[in-house]
Amino acid sequence: MNDQVLLYEEKEQIATLTLNRPEVMNSFNFAMLEALKAQIEALRFRPDIRVVIITGAGDKAFCAGADLKERATLSDLDVKRFIFTIRNLFTSIENLNKPVLAAINGLALGGGTELLLASDIRIAADSAGMGLTETRLAIIPGAGGTQRLPRLVGRGKAKELIFTGRRVEAEEALRIGLVNQVCPKAQLMEECRKMAAMICETGPIAIEQAKYAVNMGLETDLNTGLAIESNAYWITIPTQDRLEGLTAFREKRKPVYTGK
Repeated sequence: MNDQVLLYEEKEQIATLTLNRPEVMNSFNFAMLEALKAQIEALRFRPDIRVVIITGAGDKAFCAGADLKERATLSDLDVKRFIFTIRNLFTSIENLNKPVLAAINGLALGGGTELLLASDIRIAADSAGMGLTETRLAIIPGAGGTQRLPRLVGRGKAKELIFTGRRVEAEEALRIGLVNQVCPKAQLMEECRKMAAMICETGPIAIEQAKYAVNMGLETDLNTGLAIESNAYWITIPTQDRLEGLTAFREKRKPVYTGK
């Protein structure tokens, strides 16, 4: 059994978090939730880290959801604590002040799918499969799946997937908008890092405000959303980065953004 349930690596402004319980398909236990929570909270205050990639260890799974062996030992009160913890964790990932990419290297079931739903961009290996399978265990998605899936793929398709509990393969996931991109498994991390590197070329304050505007604006009416966008734009106007962008354009060079 591996005691290091979450691996961490950072390189070129990109942090990679690897769920590291491959012997149980990277399923969530309390230890993994707490480790992921601690890293996300730390990364929130790391301006030198521009993008976060979350993936799973091994060849089989991104994350198979909750560790059902642990779940069988929990009291009803502990199950409530688990659901409360994972729901709040995924909300903090969704609201992290920098982009989060999910590198879906294998099966993502239940809470694993809810984790990728909370991410900003989802890139899947062509061998990946995913689904909200909770109803097959006589429960429902409890970490945001009933809310984030319909916002991503539409109400009807979300109800179909949740009511049947069926899995979808990578190509279907791409077709319905559940993932952004599908690539050969051997190229998955390369593709994620390539996209992360493109994001790192942009202005960090602009990215933070754009993410905020999209996330918050989608939860309200158009006029309020436009007001949110306007206020987010105003924040970028007095920044050094905005002036650097204009100067670099004039001088026909790549801008060097500092997040100031």
